[in-house]
Amino acid sequence: MRQSPVDRSVVDGILRKYPSAKDHAIALLQDVQDACGYLPRELLLYICEKTGIPRTTLSGVVTFYAQFRLSPPGRHHILVCLGTACHVGGGPVVAEAVESALGVKEGETTEDGLFSWEKAACLGCCSLAPVMMINGRAYGKLTAEGIHKILDGIRAEEARALGQGGRA
Repeated sequence: MRQSPVDRSVVDGILRKYPSAKDHAIALLQDVQDACGYLPRELLLYICEKTGIPRTTLSGVVTFYAQFRLSPPGRHHILVCLGTACHVGGGPVVAEAVESALGVKEGETTEDGLFSWEKAACLGCCSLAPVMMINGRAYGKLTAEGIHKILDGIRAEEARALGQGGRA
């Protein structure tokens, strides 16, 4: 279960694992992101305050490594494969279709918080090229029309869950 993104006690607990936080900045940031889903600005500032790591140094680490997110991910996280087989099979078209269907650029989250997406070097599903994964489930042999159908299906499931008093 994810913690509140501004719960400083999350950072305090993680810092106890790293007595020399300056030497373990990447692992520390990974743990905070695992706990919160992303790296909230407030917690990054708190990490700097608690560890003495300069803001510019921590910011450099966060922006250099693609694994770190500075905004909350969507409930449904999409990875679009651009490995060799997928690239040749239409991966760039899939990426364009996902961006168009969601109305957000790579690394962003839809306004309703439902979807976020990013490109991946390889998802290991080459026989299904072109492929994308949503929350770990692979969808292959994709077309632009198929992408819209998949995303519309997820939206419909979310709407049904809300209509039945569920949490979406």
